Amino acid sequence: MKYLILLLSSWSMLAQTLPNKELSYEEFLGYVKKFHPRAKMAQLQLSEAQASLMAARGAFDPKIEVDFSQKQFMGKEYYGLLNSSFKIPTWYGIEIKAGFENNDGFFLNPENTVPQQGLYSFGVSVPLGQGLWINQRMADLQKAKAQLKLSRAQQTLDAIDVLYDASLAYFEWKKSDQEVRLYTQYVQNATIRYGAIKTLIIQGDKPGIDSIEAGINVRNRKLNLSEAELKRTKAKLELANYLWLDNLIPMELQDDIVPELNLENTIQNTLGTTEILTNNINVDQHPKIAALNQKRSLLDIDRRLKANLLLPKADVGYQYLSEDRYRNTPFENNYKLGMNVNFPLFLRKERGNLKLAKLKIQDVVWELSIERVQLTNKIKAQQAAVQTTEQQKNMAKELTQDYQTMLRAEERLFGLGESSFFVLNMRENNLVSAQITAIQLENQYFQANAKLFQTTAQTQSN
Repeated sequence: MKYLILLLSSWSMLAQTLPNKELSYEEFLGYVKKFHPRAKMAQLQLSEAQASLMAARGAFDPKIEVDFSQKQFMGKEYYGLLNSSFKIPTWYGIEIKAGFENNDGFFLNPENTVPQQGLYSFGVSVPLGQGLWINQRMADLQKAKAQLKLSRAQQTLDAIDVLYDASLAYFEWKKSDQEVRLYTQYVQNATIRYGAIKTLIIQGDKPGIDSIEAGINVRNRKLNLSEAELKRTKAKLELANYLWLDNLIPMELQDDIVPELNLENTIQNTLGTTEILTNNINVDQHPKIAALNQKRSLLDIDRRLKANLLLPKADVGYQYLSEDRYRNTPFENNYKLGMNVNFPLFLRKERGNLKLAKLKIQDVVWELSIERVQLTNKIKAQQAAVQTTEQQKNMAKELTQDYQTMLRAEERLFGLGESSFFVLNMRENNLVSAQITAIQLENQYFQANAKLFQTTAQTQSN
């Protein structure tokens, strides 16, 4: 009976939890999102796309040009040429230009002769074929806008991948910490039982062989504890890879920091997977689909630019000329008119490039179709995985309770002398195996929720 009291007191110790500081899962993800270098790298990609968009818009900035040249020889000014202009590029390839020209000298080319006070001009150049509806600067700006949207989608995917990898590290840390807590209590339990067995042997109530078996049990439990502590140390170091402070300062976990004890009650709210399990997900809003759509937009811009090259290149320019003291009417003898036409005969290069552009678009269209189906099936499979692992987790808990009931019943029989230490030890091993299985299934449940979060790319909950 004395042994039975000691044994039951050891099981009451097993139910206690150690008072430590918790690092909650939600708080951990907050650190990762805000400070982890990979998350910052994803933001850097977006900044690069924004800078590219700014550079592309620069092609439409007004420009001031000044061209001046002068020649003097043997005390004579051969010529002095000044040609300045102000250009405004517009969206549809049309360019507005205002200029001032002032030339003089003894040997001035007659075509450069202008009035003494200079010559003012105002005109426009219009591409009638290539470059009217789309040109390189238009294409660059449209591509930069599409690239910005693509970068935003990619930033979301990269951030989610970081959170998913960090979550796996957190779950592994929690799993190894639970195993250490479990084996710590079992070492204490085995040690108390070993002392009680030796006392009963001295009193003649138990055979001597029971002390050997009890001693083996203590050493096995210590071995299990040592292995669990090593796993926890490795898991904690792996977790530290995701913990950073501002200015890229790595964070170190203190020894008294423990994972969230009631994570199974909060994980779905933290990841936002509760609604995902009950609602249908529109995969067209998924960042992967958005990224592929923007990739198709980029290729379509390239296709339209290459199709435009099939048109003849015909640029027409008109400039109204005027002296400062005169008010001339346009098209009344004071103007400059020009036209440039260029057209390849066979267009083999242009037609070949256009065909390649169309083939690339077709590849993306097929990829989009495949990705939609795969995403839909992955989400459904992961929803089933979460529900199944939750059921398995609950069954494992019930199984653990049953094994614990059987062990306590066996303890009572052992205390009454109606059972052997071998049977008692077997019951305890079954309980340990069941508890380890329950911990593993709980870990799989956490991983399934995190995988569902990653598959659906839901970031609004964090």
